[in-house]
Amino acid sequence: MIRYFLLLLTLTLFISCEDVIDVDLPENETRLIVNGVIRVDETQDYLPVEIRVSESSSFFENNTIASIKSAIIYYGTPNPDAPEILEGGGVSNLAELEPGSGIWVPDPTFDSDQRIRVSSINEGDVFQLTIETNEERYFATTTYVKSVPIDSLVQGDETLFSGDETEVIVSFTDRGNSDDFYVLDLDFGEFLVTEDEFYQGQTFVFSYFYDNELELNTSSVVDISLLGADEAFYNYMNQIIVQSGGDQGPFQTPAATVRGNIINITGIDNNEVFDNVERTNNFALGYFAIVEEYKDSIEITNNEKN
Repeated sequence: MIRYFLLLLTLTLFISCEDVIDVDLPENETRLIVNGVIRVDETQDYLPVEIRVSESSSFFENNTIASIKSAIIYYGTPNPDAPEILEGGGVSNLAELEPGSGIWVPDPTFDSDQRIRVSSINEGDVFQLTIETNEERYFATTTYVKSVPIDSLVQGDETLFSGDETEVIVSFTDRGNSDDFYVLDLDFGEFLVTEDEFYQGQTFVFSYFYDNELELNTSSVVDISLLGADEAFYNYMNQIIVQSGGDQGPFQTPAATVRGNIINITGIDNNEVFDNVERTNNFALGYFAIVEEYKDSIEITNNEKN
């Protein structure tokens, strides 16, 4: 009898402790998020310029569309004697595609064409992006980086741990005349980075295993892209992949703040020296890059494995 009494008392105490507790989560500082990676297909006439802007939100809330006043891209070839001077390029004024969309494209209302012709750019050309909000100004600079074609995509039959993964074997050939970096977009929001330290000038072959993205006994088309990257973009994407577990793109709010190349230049009189004001922690998330893209697709069948 004593045992039952003690058990009943314990259950009563446990149930009585099921009170709702309100926890005040810390307020995150709102930051501008810029999705500014422009993928260049040199068989097309114009760069597909599209800058997406949003704002980070508090815990458990989706990011919101950002309201900005203007966005402008300057581009050209650096002068050998004065690299800060861009020659032979031009200016592309951007406008919001639709009010409230947060998508900025070359402004079609200008008298002159604000689109950037692919034929007018070369590897190593510099692009500068300025974004202005009601209170602040942001600046980013990047260099156009070339890529290489994908040689082949082949479905393999190897697996990893669960036995249900689907293997795709990817191969491409490095150029061999420079230290090159690459970003692979493997579809389903998954990315990988690689550098040619150990395969410079050679064909690089690797396997990627898809887990849970493909339904059993069905055929799926997987789109894979190979992007050129400079070392800074490579390092940024590597940090994003590590912190996100590889399952989200580079422009969602990551688990921890990863700093890209978009700086706050409000009140700064010299873009080359951007530490002359106390705003080291006031920067935008995201990245601005102009990179060549080669892409290919493969239809794969995820048959149930025994």
